[in-house]
Amino acid sequence: MKKFVLLIPVLVLVFSVIAQPPKGLASKGMTFGVRTTVDSAVSINDLSTLLQEKSSVDVKVMGKVVEVCKAEGCWIKMETANGPMMIKMKDHSFLVPLDLNGKNIVVQGTATFKETTVEMLKHYAEDAGKSKEEIAAIKEGRKETSIQATGILVL
Repeated sequence: MKKFVLLIPVLVLVFSVIAQPPKGLASKGMTFGVRTTVDSAVSINDLSTLLQEKSSVDVKVMGKVVEVCKAEGCWIKMETANGPMMIKMKDHSFLVPLDLNGKNIVVQGTATFKETTVEMLKHYAEDAGKSKEEIAAIKEGRKETSIQATGILVL
């Protein structure tokens, strides 16, 4: 029984160490997470209008990926008129390939407007491969729109 109890933390450690983004290319028509379609998707720049009435909203948005988490593929940033917007994979239930950078996609999920802490901003900068100086320069949080993605479709 003791061996079994010791085996559990070892397995958890092994799986967390080997977590990596999916290999290969992100081709047109591929989906990650929940299968989604382009039907009823709005432009990423129209999202702020939808969030004026509610603090969170279930959406499908279209846009261009400008950055992918280099550590695991667990988040992406999409280009908007106001700068990049963070999109995280809900509950880390799926990852995306690094090749998704520069591609147009549809994201299905829940959008919210909230404060991102200094600690999280530094964590994201670390995942993105930023220098120690760039990470140290982050001194204050930021209010921003983000999406918890349940599914992504490559256009």
